[in-house]
Amino acid sequence: MKLQPDKPTVQTINGYGPGWIAVDAEKFSTSLVLGSRGERQVWECRRYQDLQAVHFATLAEMRPELVLFGSGARLRFPRPEWLQTLVALGIGLETMDTAAACRTYNILAGEGRHVVAALLLETP
Repeated sequence: MKLQPDKPTVQTINGYGPGWIAVDAEKFSTSLVLGSRGERQVWECRRYQDLQAVHFATLAEMRPELVLFGSGARLRFPRPEWLQTLVALGIGLETMDTAAACRTYNILAGEGRHVVAALLLETP
């Protein structure tokens, strides 16, 4: 009995490490926004300290049911004022380190959920 397709129908994260993420075999070395409906774009922030409300408002424009915020190598929560647009639209947010966000994105996207992962890759 076959329970899963041989090839996922959504873009997936194939690997990650310090300073890089591979999506469908394409390697990225910048912060990245990845959506289960095909969205893929550079997230214009290099450090957690550079984040602002506008970074999260951009995610809200994609209208996902859930945003996964990968906060870098360690767990750091976004400031409440950054999340006002998401809250106003009823969009959920889960915060975890970037490695955990990569794994969680693959699971949720594979289940057919409309999820967006905002993955912070900090550069020195």
